[in-house]
Amino acid sequence: MNRKLVNVLLFFVLLVAVGGILSSRRDAAMTNYEFLPEMAHSPRYNAFSPNPNLANGMTLQPLVPGTIPRGFMPLHYQATPEDSLRAGEELKNPFSYDDGRALDRGMFVYVNFCQICHGPLGLGDGTVTQRGFPAPLSLIAPHAEGMKDGQIFHIVTYGQKNMASYAAQISRDDRWKVILYVRSLQRQAAEAAKQAATTMPAGAQAPPSSVQAGVKQ
Repeated sequence: MNRKLVNVLLFFVLLVAVGGILSSRRDAAMTNYEFLPEMAHSPRYNAFSPNPNLANGMTLQPLVPGTIPRGFMPLHYQATPEDSLRAGEELKNPFSYDDGRALDRGMFVYVNFCQICHGPLGLGDGTVTQRGFPAPLSLIAPHAEGMKDGQIFHIVTYGQKNMASYAAQISRDDRWKVILYVRSLQRQAAEAAKQAATTMPAGAQAPPSSVQAGVKQ
C-alpha cells in the first residue's frame, strides 16, 4: 500500500480516537470543551484590591516620576488674568481655519457644551440665562473678537468668573476646535452687519447690529 495513504489513514484514526476521548470526558452541561481553562479564567485583581504579586502589595500602581499620562500634556499656566493674557501670546491654535473636519467637530462641541449659556449665535442668550443664571458676554462683541486664540483656550481650560473650567469635559484638541467655530460665528456676524449696512437706504438710521444687541454688561 502507498506509504502516504497509510499515513493519512493513521492520522484519521488518531483524530477519531482523540475526538472520542474528548467526547467521553465532556460534561453534558457544557456546550463546548474548554482547552487550557487556566488561560481563559486567569486570576484577576480589582484596581484597589491588595496584590501579593507586586512589591508594594498594590494592584493600582502609582505613576513613575517624570512621566506624563498619554493625552494629558501639562499646561504651565495658572487660573489668573495675567496667565490668560500670557497664554494668548504663547499658545497658537494647531488647527487651521480652513480645516472643515475640525470646524465641524468644533460646532458639535459648541452645541453640546457652550450653546446652553452662550446661545446658538454666541450672543449670550442661552437657555440657562432664561432661568436666572447671569448672562455671559457676547462671543461676537468686539472684546471677544479681539481675544487671541490662546487666551480663549485658557478661559475654556481654567474658567473665568461665572464660567467653570471645562478641562475635564472637553479634550485639549476639542477646545481648540471649538475656538474655530466661535471664530466662524464672529465672521458670520461681521458679514451680516456689513451686508445690512450696504443695503440700508440712504439717510435711514442704522438698526442695532447683532453684535451690539448681543453685548451683555
